Amino acid sequence: MTGMNSSTGRAIADRPHLAQSIGDILTTPIGSRVMRRDYGSEVPDLIDQPLNPATRLRTMSAAVSALVRWEPRIRIASVRFWIDADGKPALDIEADRVDGPRREAAGTLSVPLRS
Repeated sequence: MTGMNSSTGRAIADRPHLAQSIGDILTTPIGSRVMRRDYGSEVPDLIDQPLNPATRLRTMSAAVSALVRWEPRIRIASVRFWIDADGKPALDIEADRVDGPRREAAGTLSVPLRS
């Protein structure tokens, strides 16, 4: 699938397009997209919650639920929540591409959850 880079306006395809789409799904709060109020995930609502095992689990669960619903090009194998050196939350998503003739084995995308 070909799309447009949200930063540059240039055309993007394949893995960069998939990474951008996943990032958009996970960082869009449910109810914030006009004409598509059910689009997005609950992840943004969890970002400022106390950082404990329950919040980590809820964040990973919210990510999987949203991606299963909104990103048909992948089949999720695993999700890992982590904090980078600057204290910013991120998810590593390991998934198989299941779309089109270029099906790919599991690959991992790292998605920052806050800019």
